[in-house]
Amino acid sequence: MSLWSRTGAAGRAVRAVARRTARATRRATHAGGAGGSGLGALIELNALNSAGDALIAVALAGTMFFNLDVQQARGQVALYLLVTMAPFALVAPLIGPVLDRMRHARRIAIAGTMLARGLLCWGMAGAVLHKDPVTLMPAAFGALVLSKAFGVSRNAVTPRVLPPGLGLVTANARASFTGVVAASVMAPVGAGLVAVTNAGWVLRAATILFMVGAISAMRLPSHVDTPAADAAPERTEEDGGAIEAGDRTDGRARWRTLLRVGPVVAEAILANAALRAFAGFLILYLAFLLRTKEFVDAVSPNIALGMLAAAAGAGGLAGTGLGALVKERAPRAILFGTLLAATVTAAVCAAFFGLIAALVVAFVGALGQSLGKLGLDAIVQREVGEEIRSSTFAVTETVHQLVWVVGGLIGLGMSIVAANGHVALAVVAGALALSLVTLAAPRRSRRAVRRRERAAEGEPSVADTTA
Repeated sequence: MSLWSRTGAAGRAVRAVARRTARATRRATHAGGAGGSGLGALIELNALNSAGDALIAVALAGTMFFNLDVQQARGQVALYLLVTMAPFALVAPLIGPVLDRMRHARRIAIAGTMLARGLLCWGMAGAVLHKDPVTLMPAAFGALVLSKAFGVSRNAVTPRVLPPGLGLVTANARASFTGVVAASVMAPVGAGLVAVTNAGWVLRAATILFMVGAISAMRLPSHVDTPAADAAPERTEEDGGAIEAGDRTDGRARWRTLLRVGPVVAEAILANAALRAFAGFLILYLAFLLRTKEFVDAVSPNIALGMLAAAAGAGGLAGTGLGALVKERAPRAILFGTLLAATVTAAVCAAFFGLIAALVVAFVGALGQSLGKLGLDAIVQREVGEEIRSSTFAVTETVHQLVWVVGGLIGLGMSIVAANGHVALAVVAGALALSLVTLAAPRRSRRAVRRRERAAEGEPSVADTTA
């Protein structure tokens, strides 16, 4: 058989595999009525977004912007954490109010984030090839901010495309899982393209993906946009209820949103913040600890670091998978159950610390961060009105990025003063337990108040009705 014939046969085989994969993916993303409601299209758009972000990360991995070696000093790692936090701390709070005002044109807003990132990728391609940090760093900053804007928009849109019988946690988990799969597939493709050509071509490929995403965003169903008749703000006094537009006319209003969303959402934000700080702590504390100490003679620090990364990755996937399986379970129960599991795991691993315990706690930390985020997103989507939903997501994302960095910085410091993992994890377990008790106490107080109110009104309590 000639070379041309073999090449043609290989091409046909690749196309056949691609078609089968596309059909299987479409069946998975459109299952449970998601195809008719528009959720399937939103999930596929999220996969394009994650694939494009993965290409950007691969392309910039060897540049002066993301060039951080594990062997670098703690001070450089701390500086990197602060740099990655900057886009969220400075710009993300501004994104939500803009998106809230555009809720009648959400498709345009989502398409705009895709189109702008495509143009930034094209600019970064030239900057990488010419080693031009003046162009590269602002463009990378803008791409990171726009990626967060897409995430905020997707979360705000999800309730409008939710099919009957499908829970918000499940819908969010499907989108997250598809995004992880797309990024996992595209990252090695991008790495291979870098090896064959250069980082500039990877960024140009990302440009094409984002342009396709912009077109796909405009093809989302029309009910993604809030009709003009529904754009008037509502006011409610219920937990998590919305506030009037007049309450957020000045620059401080979007921050007051975080204080006005009600106790249900506030508890979820704090519980998720504890889980994210825990995950940030584990990543850097264990990474530095495993680099400087061999827990088992046959395992080198580099192998231990690889095992740690694998455990954390598996935990993230497991959390997303569990989120897709919980069906109609209460998001609050998921969130607080996850926090309880993280507390118990940290305490047990503190008592029996070693390489296996480090891998287990890393797995649970990543699982808690993933599952907790799904629960929080579902609570915000369910409890917060559309007129401030994007603002709430933008502010909570900023807060959680901040606590992740704070947790990471504490992990860096703890790796210096507490090289003994028993002590470090015991302290973390105590902090998680304190968070759990602090969050649970107000809930019990509110239940007691409701029972007294029902008793005063002559209504039977829950205990009476179940006796």
